[in-house]
Amino acid sequence: MVKLATVSPCYNEEEVLRHSVGRLTALFERMIGEGLIAPDSMMVFVNDGSTDRTWPIIKELHAENRFVRGIDLSRNVGHQNAIMAGMMTAREWADAIITLDADLQDDIECIPKMVREFQAGHDVIYGVKVSREADPFLKKMSAQAFYKLQSSMGVESVYNHADFRLLSRRALDILSTYKEHSLYLRGLIPMIGLPSTTVDDVIGERFAGESKYTVRKMFGLALNGITAFSVKPLYAIFNIGLMFLVIAFCIGIYVTYSLIVGSAVHGWASLILSIWLVGGFILISLGIIGAYIGKIFTEVKRRPLYHVQEILGE
Repeated sequence: MVKLATVSPCYNEEEVLRHSVGRLTALFERMIGEGLIAPDSMMVFVNDGSTDRTWPIIKELHAENRFVRGIDLSRNVGHQNAIMAGMMTAREWADAIITLDADLQDDIECIPKMVREFQAGHDVIYGVKVSREADPFLKKMSAQAFYKLQSSMGVESVYNHADFRLLSRRALDILSTYKEHSLYLRGLIPMIGLPSTTVDDVIGERFAGESKYTVRKMFGLALNGITAFSVKPLYAIFNIGLMFLVIAFCIGIYVTYSLIVGSAVHGWASLILSIWLVGGFILISLGIIGAYIGKIFTEVKRRPLYHVQEILGE
C-alpha cells in the first residue's frame, strides 16, 4: 500500500477547511478500505501567513482528525513557495505527495487514479483540466491565453495543468536540488524527466469564500513563468529593432524621393507618430530587460524561500 500525503497551501481559508477535510477524510477512509493507501496516510495543510482563523482551525482539526497535519509558515510567501514548503517538509513522511488547493475545486476522485498510476510506475502524474465550466469567464479566457503564450515562448509545460499533481519521493528528491528563488513549479517539474502521465480533472464550484488567486497574482505567475524559462522576449526585442531599422530605411528612401521631386510637405503628424512609436518600444524593451535583471537580482541573494515556525504531527 502507498503511504500518501496530500499537501494544500492555505491563505485565509477558514470558510472551506472543515468542509474540505470532511471530503478528504471520507475519500481516505474509502481508499484505505480498498487497500489502495496505507492507514497512516495524511493530509498536510500549509498555513501561508493567513490573517484569519486558518491556523487555529488547522490545529483544531489536527486534534480531532488522525489524518490532519499542519505546517505554519512565519509569514505569507506566496502560493508556489507554500506548496514547495509543504512538499519539502512532508517528503520524508510519505511515498508520494499530491498537491491540491484547499478549496478542493479540483476533482478529488482523480486521487485514486493518480495512486494507481503511481503504482504502475509513474513518478509524476498531472491533473489536466478537461472542463473549466466552474471558472469565471475572465479566469478561463486568461488561462487559455497564457498557456498558448507560454507554449509560443518555448516553455515546457503540460497544457491546462495547474498545481494538482502527484510526485513520488524520488521526484521530490530531484526537485529539491533546484534552487530557484522565483518558483514556477509548472515549468520546473517537467524538467525532472521521470516517467509521467496525466489524469482528467473536471473543475468544480468552490464551496465557500472567494479564490485568493487574483488576476494580479495570475499575471505575476505568468510573467514569472515566462522570464524564468524563456529568453525569447529578449530576442524579440532584437528582431523588432531590426524591423525598425528596415522601416527607417524605407522612410529614408521615401523622404529622399520626395525632396528630389519637390513633393515634400513639412508636417508634424509623422514626426509625432514616430516619436511615440519608437519611444513606446524603447520603454517596453527597457521593461522586459528590467524584468530579467530583477530576476537575477533576487536569485543571486540566495535567500530562503520560507521559514517554518510550527509543525503539527511531525
